[in-house]
Amino acid sequence: MKPALCLGAMGALVMDSSPQGHRCVCLCLRKAGVRELGPLGSGRHQSHSTTPAGPGDEVARGIAGEKFDIVKKWGINTYKCTKQLLSERFGRGSRTVDLELELQIELLRETKRKYESVLQLGRALTAHLYSLLQTQHALGDAFADLSQKSPELQEEFGYNAETQKLLCKNGETLLGAVNFFVSSINTLVTKTMEDTLMTVKQYEAARLEYDAYRTDLEELSLGPRDAGTRGRLESAQATFQAHRDKYEKLRGDVAIKLKFLEENKIKVMHKQLLLFHNAVSAYFAGNQKQLEQTLQQFNIKLRPPGAEKPSWLEEQ
Repeated sequence: MKPALCLGAMGALVMDSSPQGHRCVCLCLRKAGVRELGPLGSGRHQSHSTTPAGPGDEVARGIAGEKFDIVKKWGINTYKCTKQLLSERFGRGSRTVDLELELQIELLRETKRKYESVLQLGRALTAHLYSLLQTQHALGDAFADLSQKSPELQEEFGYNAETQKLLCKNGETLLGAVNFFVSSINTLVTKTMEDTLMTVKQYEAARLEYDAYRTDLEELSLGPRDAGTRGRLESAQATFQAHRDKYEKLRGDVAIKLKFLEENKIKVMHKQLLLFHNAVSAYFAGNQKQLEQTLQQFNIKLRPPGAEKPSWLEEQ
């Protein structure tokens, strides 16, 4: 018989191995409202077994490892590029420069700034023309109303009303031409030029990376040669070559886009400047026929009557 345990009168553990003692212990426990603990060594303990990892856990660990590698590579690349940038800023590092391409890029940025100014002025002109048309239309209606209510001035008010209506008609034609001009400039600046400048930004980032890894390779090449250094040198050479290929590819892309942009800009602006000149000249000369022919020449359709705003204002 294994010894049994119970709580004594003073709360201490009492141990008795005799059968009578065991029965006495059980009775004491029941009277005290305490459950029997059972013989020593017979207690059951909950087992803590580990479940083997399933396929899902392996996939999760693989994804976490890939993300860690991506963050690690990004951190190393950011550090090297920041170091190279600061070295260039303070004149301690060398920088790869394509003088002809850099000049074309700077010219593009300057051209974009000037075209943005023209675009802003064109929009202001459109807004002023629209306000002038509204005023002329209201003035024509006022003259027409007064011609009906003032018999002694009916003729004078009448031909002034007709003049304002004619000016409104010609103004609407001019406004259609100016709207087309502004829309074309907007597309050239915000789409075509901006697309080329996005490629330029990618090229400049690739150039910085190329110079950063080139500097890193040069520093390793000047250091001592041993087994560990040789491995790092080969890895640096492979990384440098990859960034060099990326840099040269983007440099070629920028050169091609700059060429196409210049050709497209000349073609578009030749048409738009001719339109603007003919429309404005015909309007201020009072030549309604020439003004209408100008719109037909450039396939410009006027907005339907009753429209309250120019189309570009509705798009803003």
